[in-house]
Amino acid sequence: MQYYDKRGKIEQMERNKIKELILEYRERFTSRDDSLIPREIQKTIQSYLSSKEILFITGTRRGGKSSLMKLICADLIKDKHIPLTNILYLNFEDERFIEFKVSDFNLIYEVFLEENAPNKKSYFFLDEIQNIPEWEKWVNRLYEMHQIKIFITGSNRKLLNSEVASTLTGRNRVITNFPFSFREFLQYKKIKHVNSSLYITEERTKIKNTFQEYLKLGGYPEVIKSNDPTLLEQYFKDFIYRDILPRYTIRKNKALRELCLFLASNIANIHSYKKLQQLVEAKSLNTIKHFLEILEEVYLFFQVDLFDYSIKRQIYNPSKIYTIDTALSQSVSFQFSKNIGHIYENLVFLELKRKNKELYYWKDEKGREVDLIIRSGREIVEMIQVCYNLSNPNTRNCEIQALIKGHQALKNPKLTLITDDEEDTYQSGNISINMIPLWKWLIKD
Repeated sequence: MQYYDKRGKIEQMERNKIKELILEYRERFTSRDDSLIPREIQKTIQSYLSSKEILFITGTRRGGKSSLMKLICADLIKDKHIPLTNILYLNFEDERFIEFKVSDFNLIYEVFLEENAPNKKSYFFLDEIQNIPEWEKWVNRLYEMHQIKIFITGSNRKLLNSEVASTLTGRNRVITNFPFSFREFLQYKKIKHVNSSLYITEERTKIKNTFQEYLKLGGYPEVIKSNDPTLLEQYFKDFIYRDILPRYTIRKNKALRELCLFLASNIANIHSYKKLQQLVEAKSLNTIKHFLEILEEVYLFFQVDLFDYSIKRQIYNPSKIYTIDTALSQSVSFQFSKNIGHIYENLVFLELKRKNKELYYWKDEKGREVDLIIRSGREIVEMIQVCYNLSNPNTRNCEIQALIKGHQALKNPKLTLITDDEEDTYQSGNISINMIPLWKWLIKD
């Protein structure tokens, strides 16, 4: 690490400063924190701890990536009895790393070895390392030369751009961390949900009431802990002014802001590039396409394509767009009335993304649409329709008929109709549709 002294000369930061940084971070990182809630994704990560692969943890800002690394570290200390001297944690968003260069990484490693002399496998947790240019070269050397398990976080999909990917090909595994699921929210509220309890009126009521709270707060950890959804408006601004504008070359700042606000107010809808271009008065369709790619890279919005056996039709049809957190979008939405049906659909989308499902929507030539379909390999395994209220017979018939038509067109996938509180099985010949309330569907394993 380097800095300019009073004489204008560039000097390397003294080893004792590096030592202070390492010790300061270790003390905070390894200290016990009972406020942390175990994350479901830890189960997946556990199976990767014994491998040599570098583990990349990506996901939205404020989504709990640093806390997840702290939970992983706690598991290593408790279950594998890893000594603290074998653990290194550094957060490269710290202003003390402003003048840090890739050549300075070696000094950190030297000081770590001198002070700790680890005789077993070491574990390096490197937070937001993409702030240091050419970081991947040092990480690659560590992977090649030393017995070290490396964990890296970043709030941008460009963390693994083409250059980095080629440097670390076959040496990494990517984990995407999302805001809290409803199951994790229940765990934070200390509400247990076993199958038997769902048949007890009092327990069902408690879970349903907690679900209403989840709708209001969303899944961001600090918002949940503080019970303060007003934080979400600042989070939304941070996406634009900290994640996007400083890191991307964007001339039409106003158009980008307007696009974000429009998408936040119209989640789980199909949007064509042409419509969005006209709406925000962007220069070209390529501008809109570029904006949407950026918004997906920073985990603010996601695009879901139409499924069609014709690749050409699939490419030229507009995408559905979902948000990372429904409460976040509602905090800046300029709609006067909430479209609860689209909020429900977005929650279903997020749960399926947490489970790493390959998702599309489906529509036939008559405009009948199925909200989400799950593809596994070449097979469509499930079609999911989301409808808040089925009390209107016409609405009920439209939703059911869309699923039936999709079932016939896509070779008999499983059919699910997610509702607010209706639970039933619809049978039509050999076609069966499972109807289930969203709150209940969300707590299924």
